[in-house]
Amino acid sequence: RYGFLGNGSGRVVFDIGGNKYRMICKYAFGDKQVHLFICWIGTHAAYTQLCKKGQQYNITLY
Repeated sequence: RYGFLGNGSGRVVFDIGGNKYRMICKYAFGDKQVHLFICWIGTHAAYTQLCKKGQQYNITLY
């Protein structure tokens, strides 16, 4: 399952492992493909803390 983060961030969040983990990726459209760049991977609880601080739009750890 996935959802776009919005706010003009060009990012998408994926639910992984039965919603136990989250992965934030930046995306870019090529001519024939979409490129995903992993920005962050963590637990659902850690993602919730990012959201409370508004950091899900600009975090880049990887």
